[in-house]
Amino acid sequence: MFELQGGLLIVISLALFAAKGFALVDCIARRSSEFSVLDTLPKRSWLIILGLSLAAHLIWWDPLQIFNLVGTVGSLVYLAQVRGSAH
Repeated sequence: MFELQGGLLIVISLALFAAKGFALVDCIARRSSEFSVLDTLPKRSWLIILGLSLAAHLIWWDPLQIFNLVGTVGSLVYLAQVRGSAH
């Protein structure tokens, strides 16, 4: 039972890490002007949020740790708000 939970936690952590990395790479690739058109935070703010999110995930690998949860929410908000409305 504990092996299943540990394996599931690793899979979840890897998936969230990939989502955070994807969000950061997407943010880096976007032009700054796209953020003002979408009426969202400036690119620099998103870069800080997403960079800290990814760094926190590297430091605290547990996806249920509070900094990871906050970073996950920030990354998912970026993906929904910026990437979701730009395409």
